[in-house]
Amino acid sequence: QVQLVESGGGLVQAGGSLRLSCAASGRTFSSYVMGWFRQAPGKEREFVAAIRRSGGGTYYADSVKGRFTISRDNARNTVYLQMNSLNPEDPAVYYCAADRLYSTRSFEYAYWGQGTQVTVSS
Repeated sequence: QVQLVESGGGLVQAGGSLRLSCAASGRTFSSYVMGWFRQAPGKEREFVAAIRRSGGGTYYADSVKGRFTISRDNARNTVYLQMNSLNPEDPAVYYCAADRLYSTRSFEYAYWGQGTQVTVSS
């Protein structure tokens, strides 16, 4: 099992940046694929980014490609999401998730954090 705790959300102006962190418990963090998802009010949870166990492979939704960067520090049991050029389509609750296998589909992730709110002001 792994427990996930997100942090770093908040209010930022359009065009600004935020860095989300997700700290994982346990000693097997490096054996999990880590993903970031987001859910805006009235919308389904959507894939944002994922990173493979070693950090060697990263994947992004088209809507964030070139603006967001996912990374991980296996020594610190932490995954990050650097978000730049935030725009009015980005506000949502952002969740990190973990699973043994790579996927862009939320239902295939076994472990979830509680989420952190990101708000973008125009």
